[in-house]
Amino acid sequence: METHSQILDRLRSAFRSGITVPEAFRQAQLKQLMSLMTENEDQILDALKKDLAKPKFESIIAEVDMVINELHFTIANLNSWMQPEYVSKNLATKLDDCFVRREPLGVVLIIGPWNYPLQLLLSPLIAAIGAGNCAIIKPSEVSAATDALVAELIPKYMSQDCYAVVRGAAEETKALLKNRFDHIFYTGSQAVARHILHAAADHLTPVTLELGGKCPCLIYGKVNITYAARRLAWSKFFNTGQSCVAPDFLVCSKATRDALLPALRQTLEDFYSKEPESSSDLPRIVSPRHWTRLMELLKRSKGKVVMGGESNEENKYIAPTVLVDVAEDDALMEEEIFGPFLPILTAETLEEAIALINRQEKPLALYVFSEESSVVNTVLEKSSSGGFCSNDGIIHMALPTLPFGGVGASGFGSYHGRWGFETLSHQRAVMLRGWTLERLNGLRYPPLHRGQAELAALDHLCQTQLLTHVMCVCVCMRMFGIYCHCD
Repeated sequence: METHSQILDRLRSAFRSGITVPEAFRQAQLKQLMSLMTENEDQILDALKKDLAKPKFESIIAEVDMVINELHFTIANLNSWMQPEYVSKNLATKLDDCFVRREPLGVVLIIGPWNYPLQLLLSPLIAAIGAGNCAIIKPSEVSAATDALVAELIPKYMSQDCYAVVRGAAEETKALLKNRFDHIFYTGSQAVARHILHAAADHLTPVTLELGGKCPCLIYGKVNITYAARRLAWSKFFNTGQSCVAPDFLVCSKATRDALLPALRQTLEDFYSKEPESSSDLPRIVSPRHWTRLMELLKRSKGKVVMGGESNEENKYIAPTVLVDVAEDDALMEEEIFGPFLPILTAETLEEAIALINRQEKPLALYVFSEESSVVNTVLEKSSSGGFCSNDGIIHMALPTLPFGGVGASGFGSYHGRWGFETLSHQRAVMLRGWTLERLNGLRYPPLHRGQAELAALDHLCQTQLLTHVMCVCVCMRMFGIYCHCD
């Protein structure tokens, strides 16, 4: 069995050979990944069912289709992304070729999470392949069935010289991080992210962190309560709240809360029936440890449970739960919930609501439900978040032309579509010069006192307004950024 350093040496050797640079190779590998997805869909769905009890439709739209759509988009646009980007020039560079060239970084490490164990592992891999990198991918051991399936399928479909899977738990990841990579792409918790940053610092390795945080949802002003209840419930309880972009808490006025609660109750009954534990559309908590963490949070909360609250430790079930009378210092507000609890906080004015949101760390996403564009625009202008969506939740991250990433404590760097290609590419500044106009270079060559005397004489001519005689000289001076009085 290969050691981490041996795997890394193998991939780095392949990268240095230049095999990943041509577009044809990148496209071929992307198409192989497409075949992996389409030819093994049933196995993928079975693994996700074992790990999280995900319903088939939810797995298809959030895992399989997200990866396939990202592949289609990258395959269709890769050629244009790879072209040199010519930039504007000044007089000093008019005769030169000046452009930005996107180049691969080298060997990228991708560490995936357990909540969307396929999509959030393979989407960064698509960006790495498109940008011409080799990659080591590390699936989460918590989602064990998906972890095993990825380790089985990647070597069957992808170049083993360029892409590898490393499995294991926290200790394995720590050992892996002792090696030098050209970029590390991590999706997961803030606590683990700090350890990754420390490890990356030893090698000055650039890092992309896709974290989470407490994503707020604000309902304010005129709003369709029925629609708001349905869209809020869907985005909050999708994957049983185990989404980094799920609404973490709700802020609204007391009047809006009182109008929303009956609609929310009816929505949850429509979605998951009166007995949600028997619903096939409600996934389970990923592990006993995470189930215990959530139940401890609920136990410590001083909020009032008005819907849900039921649980079953044996099958890791927790009902969709709504709480009111939740204070800003409540246990549920101490950390990202990452589960099916929706605490409702109240604020009577828009200014109070925005201030409450801004007292939290900057979130990965922020949601505003309102029919008033002035409300939406005010929140947009006076807040900061990785992403922003009005009158819906989660859905913004499915558009590959938008960057997906955090800000502040919710992470840094972005991906999806071209944004991932750029993140995992080096933007190399290129200027190709010829040998023309060499005589003008005398103005910048030593001995400098000679050039200063010539410039003084030229400057005097400019002051006497003999523009017709010195125009060419003045133009040349400006080409080199030299101050002239006739400017």
